[in-house]
Amino acid sequence: MARLLSWPPSTSWLYHELMKKIALIAHDKKKSELLAWVLANKAELSQHQLIATGTTGQLIAKESGLQVQLVESGPYGGDIQIGAEMVENKINALIFFWDPLEPQPHDPDVKALLRVSVLKNIPTASNRATADLLIHSQFFN
Repeated sequence: MARLLSWPPSTSWLYHELMKKIALIAHDKKKSELLAWVLANKAELSQHQLIATGTTGQLIAKESGLQVQLVESGPYGGDIQIGAEMVENKINALIFFWDPLEPQPHDPDVKALLRVSVLKNIPTASNRATADLLIHSQFFN
């Protein structure tokens, strides 16, 4: 027997099914690259909730006009804060443009963040090509 669904669907259904929470992080030498990607995908990103580490999030909000939830800067615990949200299943995707050529003072935090993204099966993009594949995937929306 077919089940009737009420229309419109509840707000919680809409949030969980359509609006994703996307974490945006970039190391210093990758910030301009992430910003260019955000600007190129502004229309799509505006349909989702964005969270970012301090400096990256401030730059994105200022240059794009998008609303961004800010946490601390990465070296001051921002990566850990986003990782904690991942553990609680509050992040749907991670866009993290990291710099493989520069040592980071908070490298253990970066490794922990990436470890949690794998353990929690969170789609993760580390450069423009993978970010494009992720956000334009038929499985994302």
